[in-house]
Amino acid sequence: MTRVDAVFAALSDPTRRDVIRALSEDGPVTATELAARVPVSRQAIVKHLSSLEDAGLVASSMEGRSRRFRLTPGPMREAMGWMADVGADWDDRLEALRRHLSR
Repeated sequence: MTRVDAVFAALSDPTRRDVIRALSEDGPVTATELAARVPVSRQAIVKHLSSLEDAGLVASSMEGRSRRFRLTPGPMREAMGWMADVGADWDDRLEALRRHLSR
């Protein structure tokens, strides 16, 4: 599985998208802080964070006795680049079809 595939697989779950949104708004947070914000248990949050970390979307670090999670933008940027490339290909095809039909 490519990294882009892993990103799309991780983002296919709505709770993980909520976690990504919370991290983007709040910055580095603990699993407990995320559980207070996302309507699932702390244990579920930890599992979702693990999936996001496996996809490279989230990184963690120890601060004292707490593990804080933060976004890592590289994999998301790669997925967005893939989508832009596919979109551009479709734009080209649609433009060619438009030209063909207008003749």
